[in-house]
Amino acid sequence: MTVLTELGPDFTVPPELSAPAPAEARGRARDGVRMLVGRRERDTVEHHRFTDLPEVLRPGDLLVVNNSATIPAALPGRLPDGTPVALHLSSAQPDQRGAFLVELRRVVPGKAAEYYPPEDSPARPRLRIGLPAGGAAELTTPFTARLWYAELDLPAALLPYLSLHGRAIRYGYVDRDWPMEAYQTAFATIPGSSEMPSAARPFTTEVVARLAGRGVLLAPITLHTGVASPEAHEAPYAERFHVPAATARLVGHVRAGGGRVIAVGTTAVRALESAADPDGTVHEADGWTELVITPERGVRAVDGLLTGWHEPRASHLQLLAAVAGLPLLARCYREAVRSRCLWHEFGDVNLLLPA
Repeated sequence: MTVLTELGPDFTVPPELSAPAPAEARGRARDGVRMLVGRRERDTVEHHRFTDLPEVLRPGDLLVVNNSATIPAALPGRLPDGTPVALHLSSAQPDQRGAFLVELRRVVPGKAAEYYPPEDSPARPRLRIGLPAGGAAELTTPFTARLWYAELDLPAALLPYLSLHGRAIRYGYVDRDWPMEAYQTAFATIPGSSEMPSAARPFTTEVVARLAGRGVLLAPITLHTGVASPEAHEAPYAERFHVPAATARLVGHVRAGGGRVIAVGTTAVRALESAADPDGTVHEADGWTELVITPERGVRAVDGLLTGWHEPRASHLQLLAAVAGLPLLARCYREAVRSRCLWHEFGDVNLLLPA
């Protein structure tokens, strides 16, 4: 199930609606991007700028933000025959079995492209990829058609090594390599995300101050994102997360007082819902989550969502439909295409509210 089923089999996002650069490079401030607001009970869609967020929300609402910082997770590599490849690291920490997930990508002018079909990839068990400064990654077993478990052999600890030799993961719609600062949000304090938790990118100190003055609360969770290659639309896989006790208590306090819990990004939804009981009570939680949120499962701890625009076949859309309902979500996507909103991590945003 995706928005595609509601919009018809020919629904696509025109390529020119992919944001090629940060808002600041396109002549706007970070917080100057567009924001479509969809309201489920009213079945309405409103046009705003992100700077309108404090006025759109209500005093007593709670925004739950992801404080994971983006790491330079793309490394240059070489196959044993000397062929250059790009290695995308999917986590700053090994998973439950002590291995790292990686994706191999082709090196073509200006970008690292997917191997398509996946069978064209050189990935195989025991393949050793040479990395900078004498490092290496050795593939062990496949996880999906494009992701592999790998053992890393590096001359330094991972994060310092990445800071010296890595760069931000970049897909073909982005026009150049942008510095890591372009991929950090105002809340980024704990390194670990392979791709930016981008729903929070438009937040600035000015917007946060105005939210506080309006009586809107903010609380952090941590969820380190893996690689989410836009050419493949697998269901989300296990990601490391932490919901602090203070955030869990605040969620309960806000909901008991009639306020709304609004997640900033699908990562915040996944973390909160992974820490929630069936009755919606959120507890402190830490570990790996494999939760996949669908309309059938629904959401228990989240009332609204601020998110970017996702591809029509992206698995994220099942989570969005669980929050907003498919009819409103489809209406938002029709309007986003009609009004020329911009997609992806440097693009515009969609605020989905219950009323």
